[in-house]
Amino acid sequence: MDSQNLRPELRTPGDVLAFAREQGIVMVDVRFIDLLGSWHHFTMPVHQLTDDAFERGYAFDGSSIRGWKSIEASDMSVVPDPSTALVDPFAAEPTLILIGDIHDPMTGQDYERDPRSLARRAAAYLRGTGIADTAYFGPEAEFFVFDDVRYHNRGHEAGYAVDSEIGAWNTGREEFPNLGYKVRPKGGYVPVPPADAHHDLRTEMCMVLEQVGLVVERHHMEVASGGQAEIDFRYDELLRQADNLTLFKYVVRNVARRAGKTVTFMPKPVFADNGNGMHTHMSLWKEGKPLFGGDAYAGLSDVGLHFLAGILHHGPALCAFTNPTTNSYKRLVPGYEAPVRLAYSGRNRSAAIRIPAEAARSTKAARIEFRTPDPMANPYLAFSALLMAGIDGIVRRLDPGEPLDRDIYNLSAEELADVPSAPASLDAALDALERDHGFLLEGGVFNPDILRAWIDWKRTHEVDALRLRPHPFEFELYFDA
Repeated sequence: MDSQNLRPELRTPGDVLAFAREQGIVMVDVRFIDLLGSWHHFTMPVHQLTDDAFERGYAFDGSSIRGWKSIEASDMSVVPDPSTALVDPFAAEPTLILIGDIHDPMTGQDYERDPRSLARRAAAYLRGTGIADTAYFGPEAEFFVFDDVRYHNRGHEAGYAVDSEIGAWNTGREEFPNLGYKVRPKGGYVPVPPADAHHDLRTEMCMVLEQVGLVVERHHMEVASGGQAEIDFRYDELLRQADNLTLFKYVVRNVARRAGKTVTFMPKPVFADNGNGMHTHMSLWKEGKPLFGGDAYAGLSDVGLHFLAGILHHGPALCAFTNPTTNSYKRLVPGYEAPVRLAYSGRNRSAAIRIPAEAARSTKAARIEFRTPDPMANPYLAFSALLMAGIDGIVRRLDPGEPLDRDIYNLSAEELADVPSAPASLDAALDALERDHGFLLEGGVFNPDILRAWIDWKRTHEVDALRLRPHPFEFELYFDA
């Protein structure tokens, strides 16, 4: 099979059917995203893919999907989007992947808790405002490559362990021979091989990513010990980039598994070292022209400054979507390059929003980088929420205040007294979302039902579930107190 044709530019059901015949496809894999951001799928012989399927969709049980339908109203339908067609690079038999939107089979309307349909509404709302017609997103999702992971949680015991061939903790391990070349804590940023033992693995990931249509910009090791990595791919418009990020995770995990390794996007899998962030670049365009470039601070336009002001203003509530796990807030602590303070600056990576230096050199490159998010975010919800906050900033002409061009990590408590912070916990972020969500409801993009479902799920299944369990470290603190 020609690897260059794994993700062609298709537009219609007829295009997809013709492509399937040309590529000798034997199976079709229909996928959809759940509320929390995980892909689900079911697979069928290619003869089940017809023109009609792109209209009526395929029925499935919504009650078995996290945060969706209850069992007495569980019938749902996934309608494939022909523009998402690609050949699965990992399936043993030629298999076509199609990503779908979730519909109510009785009414044919979008299901209100479908993240992909919500992202489509966010993009439409932007166009309807007349402010811009395209929102571009460029996420940088960091991850760890481990050689082994074990964890267990029971009523009477709990624990976890991760391991990496290049982890600093293995300098004294009997490897017969141990050749050294372990990565020091906070010392993993862009070394060459042999210290970068994962170079070829990341290159293989990049090659597969390009086969499925992502334009890779570069890859490298990241700061933490134990195999932290980053692969950057080109920005794209909101909905397609949310699809891309989900596909990115799928490729990275499966290439690693094929090599006998495992990948995690958890924000903080290793104590006392840097965690996984997802710095997210954003810009607005209208009729092919960039709107963020100008002669204001750091090469931004007034539109760009108002947009970033909206994100800073709604920052605590946004964290409920951009940093959506209890583990997220083990990364958002001072001292590990985590952007905790909700401030902005040009080129300053200690601020929550950085304005890359390219903005001052080229209006086309003008953008903002929100550094607080992490890769556990559901991209459809997170990108949509960020866009809605930015639009609110533009509509209300919010003032971002003065930039903070100093190293925030080294400022005193007195100097930071008036600089707002990201929430310190998921529970606090959910509280902020409950207080501040009106901007998300504009244009019917979000709705009270999905917000309630999100908050309830996170509180019940994550915040409370963790709060009620004894932690292993508590035994060290308190067992013989």
